[in-house]
Amino acid sequence: MALENTERMYLERQITLARAVTAALSLIAMVETAGAPVRGASLLLAGYLVLAVGAVVEQRFYHDSRFRIPLAVDFVVLGAFLCLTPSIPAFWFLFLFAVFASAMRGNTRAMFALVSAATAAVVVREAIWDSFRWLSVWHWAAIGCGTLISGLGMGFLGAREQEHMARQQFLQKITSVMRFDRGLTDSIRRALGEMVMAFNCEQACLAIRDDELERLFVWKVRPNDREPTGPESLPLGRSEMFLIDSLESSLGWESNNGHSAAFGWDRRTGQLFQTVPPLPDSTRDEFGVRSLLAVTIESDGRPAGRVLLVNANGRSFSAGDLRWLEQIVRHIGPPLENVFLLRSLRTRAVESERSRISRDLHDGVLQTLLSLKIQLGVLQKKLPRSPERVGAELAGLQKTVQQESDELRRMVTDLRPLRVESADMHELMFGFAERLRSEHGLAVELFIDDRQLRLPDRICRELFQIYRESLHNVKKHANASHVVVKLEQDEASVHLIVDDNGLGFSFSGRYSSEELDRLRLGPISIKERTRSVGGTLTVESNPGHGARLTVEIPIH
Repeated sequence: MALENTERMYLERQITLARAVTAALSLIAMVETAGAPVRGASLLLAGYLVLAVGAVVEQRFYHDSRFRIPLAVDFVVLGAFLCLTPSIPAFWFLFLFAVFASAMRGNTRAMFALVSAATAAVVVREAIWDSFRWLSVWHWAAIGCGTLISGLGMGFLGAREQEHMARQQFLQKITSVMRFDRGLTDSIRRALGEMVMAFNCEQACLAIRDDELERLFVWKVRPNDREPTGPESLPLGRSEMFLIDSLESSLGWESNNGHSAAFGWDRRTGQLFQTVPPLPDSTRDEFGVRSLLAVTIESDGRPAGRVLLVNANGRSFSAGDLRWLEQIVRHIGPPLENVFLLRSLRTRAVESERSRISRDLHDGVLQTLLSLKIQLGVLQKKLPRSPERVGAELAGLQKTVQQESDELRRMVTDLRPLRVESADMHELMFGFAERLRSEHGLAVELFIDDRQLRLPDRICRELFQIYRESLHNVKKHANASHVVVKLEQDEASVHLIVDDNGLGFSFSGRYSSEELDRLRLGPISIKERTRSVGGTLTVESNPGHGARLTVEIPIH
C-alpha cells in the first residue's frame, strides 16, 4: 500500500531527525573509541552533522519545505567514513540509520544490498587494517555477523514502521467511506472495493443475517464492477453458503492442484484450530474458490455476518492476511453499525412523517370533503323548494372550501425540503411565528439567544422542523392561546423549549423520550427527528394547564 502525502511527510521528518541524532552519536563514538584524532573522518562527520542539523532546523521553521537529503548522500558518506575512521562502532551508527531510512522509505532491495555490501566491506576493512593471525579470523567473523544481524534487525524495524503507517492510513481511508450521507449500499460497496484492492483479490463479499426479517442480505464487489447494485436478499436457508461454519471462528482455505489446506482460530481467544472443517460445497459452487478468507463482523456486540475475500485464479491467502482482515473488519464494524442504525432511524422517521401526513389528511381535508359531500346532497334536495336559502348555504360551503384549500396549500408548502443554515434560523422562526399569529390568532413569543448560532446545517434543518411541527400540534390539538419558545446554545449543545397554556397531553408528569416510547405516548415524529441528530426529548404535561416540550441536541 502506497503512503499518502501526509504519512510520507511524517516519515521524512522522522528520518531527518534520526539522521541528526545518529550523526551526533557516531561523532561521540568515534571520539571515545579512536586511539588518536582522525582529521579526515572528523571533518567528514562534522560536515555531515551540520547538514543533518540544518535539514532539521529548516523543516522546523518552514513547514512547506521540500528540501530532502537523498539516501544516495547517506550511502556516499557511509562508504567514505568507513574508509577514513578506525572506529567500527562509530560506523555502525551511520550504517544502522541508513538501513532504517531505506526500509522506512520502502526500498527493500536497497536495504538488503546495503546490509550485504556493508557486511562485506567491514570484514575486508578489518582484514586490511589488522595483521593476519588465525585468531583475527574469528574477530573478523564476529564483526561481520554483528553487522549483518544488526542491519537486518534494523531493516525489519523500519519495514514494520512503514507497514504500520500504511495500514493505519488504509484503516482511516476505509472508515472515511462509511458515511451515512452516501447511503448504506454505497458505503458497503466502497469499503469492499477498498478491500479488493488492498488484498489484490478477485471478489469481496459481505453477508449480513437479519433474524427479524428472516433474510440474508449479501453484497458482492469485483474489481471490474461499473454499475452499483443493491444487495441480494436470500432466505436464511442459504446462510451456510456465505456464513460458513461457526461465526465464532476466523477461517481460511487454499486449494491448489487438487491439494487443499485450511487454517483458522477462535476469534474470541485466538486459539488455533487443530482441524478446520472443509469448505461447504455450496460455497465452492458459488465462488469457484481457489483461496478464501472468512471473518466475522459484529453488530451490537454479537456476530451478525461474514466478510469474505475470494480468489478463483489469483494468489493464495496466508494466515497473516487473515489477521489483517480481522483487524480491518473490527475497525469498520462500529461505523458500519452506525450507518445501519441511522438508516433505520431515517426509515422510522419517514414512516412517522407519512403517518402524520396521513392523520392530518384524514382528520382535516378528508373529513371536510366528506362533510361537504353530505351537505351538497342535502342542498340538492332543498333546491326545488327554497332556492334562496340554498344560495346562502352554498356561499358558506364556498368559504369552507377556500379555507381547506389554504390549509392544503400550507401542508404542501411545509412538505417541501428546506435548506436551513444557522444564519437563517432567526428569520425563519420569527416568520413562521408571525404567520401563526396573523392567520390563527396564536400568540407566539420567541426568545432566541442573542449570540450568533453556530450549528451544522443538518441540525438546523431538523431543529426548525421540530419547532414548526410543535407549533402546528399546539394550534391543532392544544387549544392554546399563548406559546413561549426559547432557543439557546452553549459550547456543547443547543436547547429548544416550547411551552404552551393549552389542554396538555392525556398524561400527567415529566417523561423522557425513552419513557414515552415505552408508554407509547408523545409526538412520534418529533421523537424520531430528535433521535436522528443524536438529541434527547423531554415532555412535561399538566392536563388542562398546558405542556412543555424540551429538545437538547449535542453540537458535536
